[in-house]
Amino acid sequence: MSLQKKLSSKEFVVLAEMHTPKGVNIARLVNDARRIKGRVDAIVVPDMDNGIVRMSALAGGVLMRQEGIETVMHMYCRDRNRLALQGDAMAAHVLGIQNILVVHSEEMSQSDHREAQTVNDIDEVELLAALRSLSGGRDMEGFELDGAPAFTAGCTIAPYENDKELDKELELAKRKIEAGASFVITPPVFDMGGFEKFMEKAKGLAVPIIPTVFLLKSLAIAQYIANSEPGADISDELIRRIRKSPDRELEGIKIAGETIAVLRRAAQGVKVQTLGWEHKLPDILDAAGI
Repeated sequence: MSLQKKLSSKEFVVLAEMHTPKGVNIARLVNDARRIKGRVDAIVVPDMDNGIVRMSALAGGVLMRQEGIETVMHMYCRDRNRLALQGDAMAAHVLGIQNILVVHSEEMSQSDHREAQTVNDIDEVELLAALRSLSGGRDMEGFELDGAPAFTAGCTIAPYENDKELDKELELAKRKIEAGASFVITPPVFDMGGFEKFMEKAKGLAVPIIPTVFLLKSLAIAQYIANSEPGADISDELIRRIRKSPDRELEGIKIAGETIAVLRRAAQGVKVQTLGWEHKLPDILDAAGI
């Protein structure tokens, strides 16, 4: 069953994020994807996160399709103007990619190309509206297409530190949904109490909400997130659990698996994010009982 059909039928979906290589050696990407084929509903392919040059998400998505795995392709407004974005979207459809996640573009401060110029010709809401217009057979200027693509488009909610910021993000999410987003991806979940409060506020969005489960690879990463991202809600208890573990890497996998298992009762899916440790995805799915 396709991702779109599972979302429409309110079935639980499992997404796994996989980055393309910084180069053209696709062996690791393909091998990691093969190891979870049949265990996830789709692979999410980012497109040069943080301004780090990598093989394009379009190419990564096509590779996943060649392996028989459904793809969700990131699209940003940072690096392309409205012409290129519409062209890439139509190309994606022709190449078998029909799921697009419109994502907030990170600042270029962490880029490996510091002199690169941001574009931001249109914003996320406008891009979602453009995808809907393309699906209706017309481009952003209203010119008729020779054959219309079909997309299942989603959006994201950015990390937030307090209720005021959350309310702002939810209001923006409503605008994105009105523009054409049919599902929402949340920031990483580390505290179920906080997520339940989020869901209570977000229930008015009336679309599937898919929380992110982030693999805490080490104590240092957990501490960094806890200290630099207050809204992440990484508790002292969770930090102590990782610190006391004789195998901290395995503990992080267990925590991710446990989080997925709990979220199966609280959300309509999960997106598993490992940031370079995609080879650990099978272990996380094992820990989650998937």
